[in-house]
Amino acid sequence: MEIKALGIDLGKNWFHLHGIDKRGKPVLQKKVSREKLPIVIANLPGCLIGMEACAGAHFWARCFQQMGHEVKLIAPQFVKPYVKSNKNDQADARHEGRLSSG
Repeated sequence: MEIKALGIDLGKNWFHLHGIDKRGKPVLQKKVSREKLPIVIANLPGCLIGMEACAGAHFWARCFQQMGHEVKLIAPQFVKPYVKSNKNDQADARHEGRLSSG
């Protein structure tokens, strides 16, 4: 599984991951607990990770960068217009991954 970009929707206890390959095809869709997130990300090859900017995003960005990933934080006003379907965490993760890779 080769992931080009990974979108992460941050939550209090659960995180939704959406990874795409170089053709833009989904290769990873996963719901991960806070405790397992560092393990899951550490086991992925280096890729681009996009997250909506918030207080917790800066902490996670530093962790992921130390693991060899490139991280882009996206201002909330730039994420919301891309959510075309119903508002949910998996849709947010999908759009954050696409925004960061573009």
